[in-house]
Amino acid sequence: MENEPGKTLSQTISDRLAEEIVLRRFQPGERLDEQSIATRFGVSRSPVRDALRQLASTRLVEHLPRRGFSVAAMAPADLDGLFEAAGEIEALCAKLCALRAAPSERKRIEFVHQQAAKAAAAGDAKAYAEFNEEFHALIYAGARNKTLQDLALGLRQRLAPFRSRGFFVAENRLQHSHVEHEALVTALLAHDGDAAAAAMHSHAANSAMNVLQHFGSDTRSSPSSTAA
Repeated sequence: MENEPGKTLSQTISDRLAEEIVLRRFQPGERLDEQSIATRFGVSRSPVRDALRQLASTRLVEHLPRRGFSVAAMAPADLDGLFEAAGEIEALCAKLCALRAAPSERKRIEFVHQQAAKAAAAGDAKAYAEFNEEFHALIYAGARNKTLQDLALGLRQRLAPFRSRGFFVAENRLQHSHVEHEALVTALLAHDGDAAAAAMHSHAANSAMNVLQHFGSDTRSSPSSTAA
């Protein structure tokens, strides 16, 4: 197995397993045998163990003494709450970014958005996902508040498996996401904090509902604050 660019072997394995867990290729409670996974990927057990520990930190995987690793049960209500908290933080970051970001930061956000447009037009979910991560990280940084930035990044890491390529492909989410980003960029470039917050709220809610529908959740009847 080859590393993905810019990632360690354990991170590459972690990402692959996370996507499979989220897309229900592993069932809740199913044991994750280190040796079987190592054989499958053609690696030693060490990077597999590291990958499973990384997944345990996101709560996709449970680690019990003497029983090893298994797939954690994901309650839609808990997932909904995590998305909601992240969305509120992201909306505040967007508002502050609109008011505080330097001209060079706004230009970079606009440039990344334009590159994402090309990926969306080509239907390249992998490239779009990479631009999407940079886009959101730039907004957090542009808020000029280290505490909020750290909170946003931490929550985004927790939710990273739920922004896999599979969810961008589902129901044309990739194109919808880009259209939502357009409204956000327009507000950021106009220094309109309230519009930026509203655009992020809308984008975040739609992203979360795309995931929650996959898990059969009917807990949300209308968009509110959730993570993008």
